[in-house]
Amino acid sequence: MLSFTEENYLKAIFKLSEQEKKAASTNAIAKEMQTSAASVTDMLKRLAEKKLLNYEKYKGVTLGKSGQKIATNLIRKHRLWEVFLVEKLHFNWDEVHDIAEQLEHIHSEHLIDRLDEYLAFPKFDPHGDPIPDAEGKFTFRKQIPLSQLPVGCTAIVVGVQEHSAHFLQYLDRLDLGLGSQLEVLEKFDFDDSLRLDVNATKEQVISIKVSQNLLVQEVKTRTS
Repeated sequence: MLSFTEENYLKAIFKLSEQEKKAASTNAIAKEMQTSAASVTDMLKRLAEKKLLNYEKYKGVTLGKSGQKIATNLIRKHRLWEVFLVEKLHFNWDEVHDIAEQLEHIHSEHLIDRLDEYLAFPKFDPHGDPIPDAEGKFTFRKQIPLSQLPVGCTAIVVGVQEHSAHFLQYLDRLDLGLGSQLEVLEKFDFDDSLRLDVNATKEQVISIKVSQNLLVQEVKTRTS
């Protein structure tokens, strides 16, 4: 049985490795876990002794097969609980992360399998992140940051890259939640901000920072 902290380290390493497509560095882990590099090094040695990861000083960290399975299962539980909190208990999408952080450490596989079935086996969480199935397999889809969508194209918001409550609340103020339909009307050369048509009802100007953190699926291109 691992401690909550050990499980959180494995999940952090998994996410960093996925994002960077390479071994996670000690400094990156320290930033993610909001702790010192020395504390990270101590924990990595402990997890390496348990054969959950591969750690070589100055070369970064990768998860072993057992560590990856634990991390994937944590992510599955976290994202299923987020779906439950939003769909069944009507929490807002900016409220559920911290609660799911606590619930993800419940170890009953039977409970999580029942939860998955109760929710009709969702593939994505309320932020658009893929939910691994019981075998640890993720469902991926073709998506790009809104900042890469050409002028004249229309797309549906399917996810976010930034998960902070402040960002999600800001999107709510702009009516830019998942499922919103956006058409890029204009891109301003000065700062790469975008003028959008939102849900065919109103226009909205957003910054490059917002457009880089909104993930979309293109649905059609304007014809001349």
